[in-house]
Amino acid sequence: MSPDVPLLNDYKQDFFLKRFPQTVLGGPRLKLGYCAPPYIYVNQIILFLMPWVWGGVGTLLYQLGILKDYYTAALSGGLMLFTAFVIQFTSLYARSKSATIERILTTDILAEEDEHEFTSCAGAETVRFLIPGKKYIPNTVFHSVLAGLVCGLGTWYLLPNRITLLYGSIGGTTLLFFFGWMTLCIGEYSLIVNTATETATFQTEDTYEITPLMRPLYIFFFVSVDLAHRFMVNIPALEQMNQILHILFVFLPFLWALGTLPPPDALFLWAMEQVLEFGLGGSSMSTHLRLLVMFIMSAGTAITSYFIPSTVGVVLFMTGFGFLLSLNLSDIGHKIGTKSKDLPSSPGKHFIWKECLFYIIVLVLALLETSLLHHFAGFSQISKSSSQAIVSYGLMILLIILWILREIQSLYIFGIFRNPFYPKDVQIMTVFLEKQTRLMKIGIVRRILLTLVSPFAMIAFLSLDSSLQGLHSVSVSIGFTRAFRMVWQNTENALIETVIVSTVHLISSADIWWNRSLDTGIRLLLVGIIRDRLIQFISKLQFAVTVLLTSWTEEKQRRKRTTTLCILNIVFSPFVLVILVFSTLLSSPLLPLFTLPLFLVGFPRPIQSWPGAAGTTACVCADTVYYYQMVPRLTAVLQTAMAAGSLGLLLPGSHYLGRFEDRLIWIIILECGYTYCCINIKGLELQETSCHTAEARRVDEVFEDAFEQEYIRVRSLNKHFGNVLTPCTVLPVKLYSDSRNVLSGIIDAHENLKEFKDDLIKVLVWILVQYCSKRPGMKESVHNTENKGKAPLILPALNTSLPPESPEDIDSLNSETFDDWSDDNIFDDEPTIRKVIEEKHQLKDLPGTNLFIPGSVESQRVSGHSTGTVPENDLYKAVLLGYPAVDKGKQEDMPYIPLMEFSCSHSHLVCLPAEWRTSCMPNSKIKEMSSLFPEDWYQFVLRQLECFHSEEKASNILEEIAKDKVLKEFYVHTVMTCYFSLFGIDDMTPRPGHILRVYSGVLPWSVALDWLTEKPELFQLALKAFRYTLKLMIDKASLGPIEDFRELIDYLEEYERDWYIGLVSEEKWKEAVLQEKPYLFSLGYDSNMGVYTGRVLSLQELLVQVGKLNAEAVKGQWANLSWELLYATNDDEERYSIQAHPLLLRNLTVQAADPPLGYPIYSSKPLHIHLH
Repeated sequence: MSPDVPLLNDYKQDFFLKRFPQTVLGGPRLKLGYCAPPYIYVNQIILFLMPWVWGGVGTLLYQLGILKDYYTAALSGGLMLFTAFVIQFTSLYARSKSATIERILTTDILAEEDEHEFTSCAGAETVRFLIPGKKYIPNTVFHSVLAGLVCGLGTWYLLPNRITLLYGSIGGTTLLFFFGWMTLCIGEYSLIVNTATETATFQTEDTYEITPLMRPLYIFFFVSVDLAHRFMVNIPALEQMNQILHILFVFLPFLWALGTLPPPDALFLWAMEQVLEFGLGGSSMSTHLRLLVMFIMSAGTAITSYFIPSTVGVVLFMTGFGFLLSLNLSDIGHKIGTKSKDLPSSPGKHFIWKECLFYIIVLVLALLETSLLHHFAGFSQISKSSSQAIVSYGLMILLIILWILREIQSLYIFGIFRNPFYPKDVQIMTVFLEKQTRLMKIGIVRRILLTLVSPFAMIAFLSLDSSLQGLHSVSVSIGFTRAFRMVWQNTENALIETVIVSTVHLISSADIWWNRSLDTGIRLLLVGIIRDRLIQFISKLQFAVTVLLTSWTEEKQRRKRTTTLCILNIVFSPFVLVILVFSTLLSSPLLPLFTLPLFLVGFPRPIQSWPGAAGTTACVCADTVYYYQMVPRLTAVLQTAMAAGSLGLLLPGSHYLGRFEDRLIWIIILECGYTYCCINIKGLELQETSCHTAEARRVDEVFEDAFEQEYIRVRSLNKHFGNVLTPCTVLPVKLYSDSRNVLSGIIDAHENLKEFKDDLIKVLVWILVQYCSKRPGMKESVHNTENKGKAPLILPALNTSLPPESPEDIDSLNSETFDDWSDDNIFDDEPTIRKVIEEKHQLKDLPGTNLFIPGSVESQRVSGHSTGTVPENDLYKAVLLGYPAVDKGKQEDMPYIPLMEFSCSHSHLVCLPAEWRTSCMPNSKIKEMSSLFPEDWYQFVLRQLECFHSEEKASNILEEIAKDKVLKEFYVHTVMTCYFSLFGIDDMTPRPGHILRVYSGVLPWSVALDWLTEKPELFQLALKAFRYTLKLMIDKASLGPIEDFRELIDYLEEYERDWYIGLVSEEKWKEAVLQEKPYLFSLGYDSNMGVYTGRVLSLQELLVQVGKLNAEAVKGQWANLSWELLYATNDDEERYSIQAHPLLLRNLTVQAADPPLGYPIYSSKPLHIHLH
């Protein structure tokens, strides 16, 4: 597709040009897109300036010395409160008043949505248009009161005398007063008149009307700083902040319009995450509820530590709670609650108690170490001879060792240089696993150092610090609470921060501000923030450079105005750098508008980027089941890889991409703690679009160049360094490999189809015998028969008394079968099924009647031989369609049919159900086709049964059963009737189209089909036999002919045990995948190529390639996706920002977003991985 596809289509451009001015001004709709009366615009301007009018009245009275400043604020706020109530109740009245709205006829249907017909300046339609009103009455009151407060405090904030005192300039005061009131009017209008759609949209729907609170919230923040400055004098820093914020206040409309400031819900979650991670030493959490609970507990810990009088008590309290809060307590509690219901000897129960015992031992040792070192060690300043300095050197060595051991596990060092220790023979599974085992041993050493050695070493460093010796302050409580928590919560980052702080202290002078004014806890906190922001800045810079360069170097990404954008980026590079820095400081996404090199600062949001909980929504389809099967296996392997360090440094917000065949797995780290990690796994679609295919092909190239080259130099570089994907490792996972083959030459070969018919009868015999031998309740009458010493009487098949059919009758049945059922339409199965179902219902509608139907015969009454246990009307009468009429006067001349009995009393063990022993086929046809019945195979199958406990008598009993002629006749009737149902009465070679239709469960209509469909269980067995026979035909064509009966049984037993043979669309196919059947087979037809295809899924351990994605590139593209869809409503499926991008993986990234903006077909609940 051309890179010059429109960024927005014509309708969306008009829509955007109307919506954006409304957003800038806070809600007034001054660009409507159609002709409106002038009073519509005048009314909006009056409502917009109303706060300024009341504020101006108060300001004038203050300047004239009539009122004090606080009375001025009260007067303006009161007037605005009254006005807000009047506005809201006017809206309520207009909405309650019914009015007929007529639409203006227009040729543009899409533009019709916004058009209204206004009747008067104060008409109901006009009021509803100007003041939409609130959805909830409490919000009507709350927002009105809030509007009064904003106006009153805003008037106080913008008093000219107050601004002059801050700046001492009349010109500056005038500008700030004018533009400051514009800001206040914009905030008030969005609150009480009409709320504008914000560019910073977090939720897809504003259910609780939170959006109107956004702009007043920021106004309150600015005013609160001014109030603090008024009542807390002589604080220079506060005065400087107040001066800066007064200037920023006039730029608030631009920040709102650009979407830089977050909405209240996103601000609340983002602020909690930032304070929890950097102020309290925690981690971002997998759900909002966990985040809130953990924030409260962590903040409570820091506050409580301030009030503990004993220094030893403080250290013990911080150490203990730092360890406990870093554990996954909810998961541990859930496991204990679940395992308590298990048996005492359950291995899972033993494991959880061992895990709890491990944590208790670690906690006791940590408390013991902290108390001893803090109580007995000396508290001198850090020097080269002090004990704390010695621990510092040990931490430096430990950091180097851990870094080396971690880099050895991954493919690339720094993402650039290939790791010489990583296995090169990745293509050969056994060789790779052997070499990977050696790396895993190194990973175990690393895990021990990281889990046990490093935390205790850092606790020793913190316990020896002199800041804990005297009375502690707020900074000590905050800093050391975080430090003792970080030791366990994020050991690797804590080790880096501790080494940096100790190194700076050792090499620098004690007189500098860093060492003199800050305690160790605050230093660690600042270093942690700097470390995080520096990593973010590097990732953002790499992302920005990739977007800029590829917009020019990639021909398919080069648009007409790309050159202009590149020149502007170069000319204004300092400004672009400022945007990068500002985005980094806020920890917000760098938003490339339409994924072009046009960068904005996205609003700060939680690490997950989306408002909903992970795993709650997905676009489920037929392929979702493969991810359901794969995820538990993948999770177990990820557990080992993460513990060993193969995926690098584990940080919340990291993204990984896995690739295997046509499957793409998106992995997100949600939270990390001591010995655990919580992740979300998403599965992307398997039916690949052109853009999806292009990017998937580039992913394959990246992984092939990294893992699958025949000769890889030891010192080779990463050729795809600019790509957002950096290969990490390969993981052996047990999953389904999907192979598709063309069956041309097999399914259409005449010899194969001829053998197919003979094999089908054999498979039918085997399946029916197996079913009957394993059917429950088969032994219910065996003991009674043995006690009487004779075999029980068996009723004959109902149609055994029918006269032989004439050839004309048989021809009639043949035409009935195939007339309207040919290969012309392979998939037209609906008429057949509907016809069968309708006729079944017609027969069932007359249960107690005995109607004569032309062209039918009544079954004969066997008088005098009724056992009295079976109702006569149920067994001896039936209406059989499709047979010629017989004179009722001649029916009495039919021969008498004696009751039959088994020659072996044990034949009941493999006897067919009574309802299957009936037959709808003419006796003459059954006898004619009986020659096809393989009697030797039938007897061989019976002799192979294993349904007897006594092996000595088993062979004799089975021999007797095999010689039972009555039992054989039953099998002949049932097997041949099923055979006719599948093929029709004509004994001709089937065609491939017929094979496919029957395989799909679409059988040709016949009397035999009616008979078969009335017995659903038998129908499924016959269909199963047909599918087994097809698989047998393919295997014989591929592997060679079958030599004897024993080999044939081996084939069938393997199908029964290890295979599911059916259709992909069936529910049983999904069940087989989830049950992990070793093999699955399905037959299909490719209408484009005109060929029959076979699809085989085989379960085996295969290598899944995993790479790490640039998290800032993902966040930036998701921020643009949110802006485009939620604000610009640009949902065009062919829009520019969703087209394939080989370096940014733009299409795959959009897919991986949470619905409704993205469309992953699978998304797991948060998965807690235990890192041991």
